[in-house]
Amino acid sequence: MSEHVERILVVDDEERIRRLLKMYLEKEGYLIDEAEDGESALRLASDNDYDLILLDVMLPGIDGIEVCTRLRQSKATPVIMLTAKGEEMNRVQGFEVGADDYVVKPFSPREVIYRVKAILRRASATAYLSKERAMTNNIVFPSLIIEHDAHRVSAGGQEVSLTPKEYELLHYLAISPDKVFSREDLLKDVWNYEFFGDLRTVDTHVKRLREKLNKVSPEAAAMITTVWGVGYKLEVPK
Repeated sequence: MSEHVERILVVDDEERIRRLLKMYLEKEGYLIDEAEDGESALRLASDNDYDLILLDVMLPGIDGIEVCTRLRQSKATPVIMLTAKGEEMNRVQGFEVGADDYVVKPFSPREVIYRVKAILRRASATAYLSKERAMTNNIVFPSLIIEHDAHRVSAGGQEVSLTPKEYELLHYLAISPDKVFSREDLLKDVWNYEFFGDLRTVDTHVKRLREKLNKVSPEAAAMITTVWGVGYKLEVPK
């Protein structure tokens, strides 16, 4: 069977940036498609199953925030937002609509490659798990079931649609119930970042995860608890 070649969609209205990203990503063995505006990006993302999308925030017509919002209605493809320096509000908005990460322009191509590899590794594998843990495919709590082989989460008897990063965060907390993880721990182990990354990434994903669980099971949502001054844990009801 032929090995899967990961396919990435690069969305930016500047041809120079698309060309630069395409060159570096192809050098790493990825297949690259390009889009120069939001409409084209949505059409391509709907018609194809990309492994990852690099998405500029400032696009003509439909901007990157809206593209990500619409994409999340039907797909959980990992998204890295490209934002201009100083556009902090756009980065926060990006996380709120389901982006997995962001890169600030002007960027180092090496940093982009690092982030792409980190997200693809996390989206396609369970690198943070030991083999013994990986063998235990289902994690079952009274209000929450995680079927790891299927990457499926059910809360209160209803399936919950999570992005790859939201799923990985929940699963990581769930395999060590009642253990407290600092935001730095989570950024390093779930996002695989030691030098890059913003601690608010963790907070935003925890918030989104709680909100999604709360819609179907307040009991499941309440399991993700904040340990003030330390971090987060998945608390099993006694």
